[in-house]
Amino acid sequence: MDMIHDLQIESLIPHRDRMKLIETIVSVDHEKAISIATVNELWPLYQDGAVSPIVLIELVAQTAGICIGWKEKMENNFQDGGKGWIVGIKQAIFHVDELPVFSQIITCSEVELKHRNYAVFRGTSTIKSITAGEINIQVFRPD
Repeated sequence: MDMIHDLQIESLIPHRDRMKLIETIVSVDHEKAISIATVNELWPLYQDGAVSPIVLIELVAQTAGICIGWKEKMENNFQDGGKGWIVGIKQAIFHVDELPVFSQIITCSEVELKHRNYAVFRGTSTIKSITAGEINIQVFRPD
């Protein structure tokens, strides 16, 4: 999709500074987003050259946020705005013990279930085509 190059991550998710982990949007549509992030020593849970895989939960949530934010922009003629979401972890399976600094992580968050202002996203994060984590989150937006 051509518009991805013009999208600013900051226009789709509220995260800034150290908490904005995503660097690149690979693709996005109404049902799925794919992002790239590179682990660095400024990330949360950094210790001794690596980051805890718990951070993969945040990568899935931010990637889901890109999907949600993009959809809202499409529905609102690319105007900024929107409300925040409450996020819950339904399931998190980690296949690695740590995320080494400089590892490039590709994360895919895909809508599994959607009803009104509630959705479930299935997320997968990979490092060098090895599945690092599988995370399912639920998101709810209060009216």
